[in-house]
Amino acid sequence: MKQVYVGGYGPGIVTLGGEPARVASPSFLAAHPTLPVLYAAGELGRGWLTAFRTEPALSPFDERPSEGDSPCHVAVDPAGTVLAAANYGDGTAVIQRLDDRGAFEGDPIVLRHEGSGPNRSRQEGPHAHQAVFHEGILHVSDLGTDEIRRYRLDGTPLEPIAMHPGTGPRHFAFAGSHLYVAGELDGSVTLIEGERRTVAPASRCEGENHPSHLQVEGDFVYVANRGPNTISVLRAADLSPVAEVRSGGDWPRHFAIDGATMYVANQQSDAVTVFSLKEGVPEPSGQAYGVERPACVLIM
Repeated sequence: MKQVYVGGYGPGIVTLGGEPARVASPSFLAAHPTLPVLYAAGELGRGWLTAFRTEPALSPFDERPSEGDSPCHVAVDPAGTVLAAANYGDGTAVIQRLDDRGAFEGDPIVLRHEGSGPNRSRQEGPHAHQAVFHEGILHVSDLGTDEIRRYRLDGTPLEPIAMHPGTGPRHFAFAGSHLYVAGELDGSVTLIEGERRTVAPASRCEGENHPSHLQVEGDFVYVANRGPNTISVLRAADLSPVAEVRSGGDWPRHFAIDGATMYVANQQSDAVTVFSLKEGVPEPSGQAYGVERPACVLIM
């Protein structure tokens, strides 16, 4: 039976309907692909990465520094041999080897970066926001430098993917050769197909919008919009709008999809709201769980 885990800025990692596992500021969670192990990014000034066994109950068994300031994302490669984390505060990313138990192994590879962007209040320096493994390459979005940074798994840097100045790339996703990027600063979604780019607004609502999480499922791109407090559904082929629905709370920071069910973490209203997907469009199920300052939903 699958479990729904919620990380955030409350008392720890929460299993919906259960007691929290105490850990400081676990703002993002990631699952090991083959082991009953999950990882939490402790978003602190001196950041931490913690490994938890999920069976028979959630319990920590290994921990390492994130090698940077305020880690806000963690991911594991499909083979389960490498973990990466993005430190928002100073833009540092880190690659950490994993052993056959899912524990941290060897010395970390620290990926520091420099640069800035045109938004002086948000882009004064690098701000790594998400780490994604794709086709053997680590990709790291950098809100501060308007780039998707790229590295081999030994830490060798590759040519980054440059975004339009002021985009502020946050979360992104691949679907085959297509790359979809949510712009936190300009409220956009960008589809990159080789040399061709399509840019569309993440929300059709008036007013300020700071998109957070983006996910591709089948023919649709889903985007959480902080400000209008909505979930947008766009066509993956061309980013044309399909629907936009209320997130069921305030400041939707993240969401997760399990089949025909979507869980939305509404950070500022202390709730995880449940939706049913009907032909790809989220519809309120009437279910919601009270969770203090939720920031991430993980289903495993």
